[in-house]
Amino acid sequence: MVKIAVATEGKMVAEHFGHCSQYSLFTVEDGKISSKEVIANPGHQPGFLPGYLANLGVNCVIVGGIGARAVELFGERGIEVISGASGPVEAAVNAYLSGNLKSTGSTCSHDHQGHEGCRG
Repeated sequence: MVKIAVATEGKMVAEHFGHCSQYSLFTVEDGKISSKEVIANPGHQPGFLPGYLANLGVNCVIVGGIGARAVELFGERGIEVISGASGPVEAAVNAYLSGNLKSTGSTCSHDHQGHEGCRG
């Protein structure tokens, strides 16, 4: 079983991992989505979200952009990060499951106003 968390704004992949309004959690069994749950973002405290999502059993995170430190913290927990994603959330998950979504390595430096350009 695989559990995928997608940073979400509405029904779209969010451009910034920590500042999205919610996460869409997909449980995948036998290569197919078996369930979906949407949870509110519990807050953007440095270092908190990787542990929080790991405790929920997440194996993979899909996002538009994400900070380098968050990528490192996910890596320490064995969680794959796919950055540079865009478009509808379910389409991104299906692209990942079919092997058509690869990480672009998009990271945010957090030295810009409002996090525009977090897509890398």
